[in-house]
Amino acid sequence: MRILLVGAGGVGDAVAKVAASRSFYEVVVVSDYDQSRADKSIAWIQAKYGDAVATKFISAKIDASSAAAVAALITEHRIDYVVNAVEPKFVPTIFSGCYTAGANYLDMAMSLSEIHETDPFHKTGIKLGDAQYALNEQWQRAGKLALVGIGVEPGLSNVFARYAADYLFSEIDEVSIKDGGNLVVTNEAGEEIFAPSFSIWTTIEECLNPPTLFEKKKGWFTTAPFSEPEIFEFPEGIGAVECVNIEHEEITMLPRTMEVGRVSFKYGLGSDFIGVLKTLHRLGLDATKPVRVRSAQGPVEVAPRDVVVSVLPDPAHIGPRMTGKTCAGVLVTGKSKDGTARATYIYHVADNAETMADIEAQAVVAQTAFNPVIALELIATGIWEGVGVMGPEEFDAKPFLDLLSSSTGYKQKWVAQERLPASPLRNP
Repeated sequence: MRILLVGAGGVGDAVAKVAASRSFYEVVVVSDYDQSRADKSIAWIQAKYGDAVATKFISAKIDASSAAAVAALITEHRIDYVVNAVEPKFVPTIFSGCYTAGANYLDMAMSLSEIHETDPFHKTGIKLGDAQYALNEQWQRAGKLALVGIGVEPGLSNVFARYAADYLFSEIDEVSIKDGGNLVVTNEAGEEIFAPSFSIWTTIEECLNPPTLFEKKKGWFTTAPFSEPEIFEFPEGIGAVECVNIEHEEITMLPRTMEVGRVSFKYGLGSDFIGVLKTLHRLGLDATKPVRVRSAQGPVEVAPRDVVVSVLPDPAHIGPRMTGKTCAGVLVTGKSKDGTARATYIYHVADNAETMADIEAQAVVAQTAFNPVIALELIATGIWEGVGVMGPEEFDAKPFLDLLSSSTGYKQKWVAQERLPASPLRNP
């Protein structure tokens, strides 16, 4: 297997480091618009694993905004699988470049949504991933796989949902993804600062767009941002965190192939974080359309959201100043295999101190990075097979989770924790 990794920022750097501990591939081309970032990732691999491993990694420059550039690099290095580890605004060009060059494709964030023009808080427009799913038949005819949404959320969350459906439940009322943590980032003076642990570009997109929900009788619909707040008790010392609805890919993905009554995604943002996001929105700093800005060099066109990205700390570099844990999990409710009421929270926790010690990557990006590498290994060994545009929930979850936690695999603990079933508040 010959792999092209597009992006050597926080997640891409962690993907390369995780892959370096495995041996199922022939070569990994680590590419970035700033090639020095790719060079830095490979230098880390060389220092940790030596020349024998590092020689399997090649550095390259890439313009992810150009489908032709992506296709050219695929052809140059005879790439079999492309891993998209850059912001979702580049999905269309990388997706197209892969198809043109005849390569298989993986990503961790799907094509962007567009809100309903007249009723954005009740009706969906173009949902996350719709543009990719629309090309499913083309990918099937080409005999190629586009494995979409194979990060942690979406990704591991989808695997958890599929595992619950196949091995724990006879009937699922709701799949509710619950993401929360107690991560804190401080400045040099030790003061807590606003520093999102993932791309602020993506964070704004997810949190300020109308959240999408799915109910079996209603189909897909939307609500206002930060709707349906609830307190959820996260495990392993994280504790109670207020969670709210946000837009996320799982809600588009899971109902396509799974029989579920309801799907939601709730993120533990906290009141301060929500306040900052609301302020950015009121000021128009979440906008993606460029505006004319006066500067000493004359007028320039710049997207307000890109300015926000530029002034905040790079998520790839905040690890040394971060403490705490992050939890990605799925609360599944319904009936167990014996027909009794059941509520199970299936989760994975990443501790920042541990991920920094292991691969020098902060917890959120490290937790994301394991999953595409595990998927590639399952594909390389023939355990996962498929063609077309597919999500992780369309494959058997058990081999994935076995490899995730095995002492000869990735040594990442996951837990299926029983919760007390609640009385249903709705009848999907």
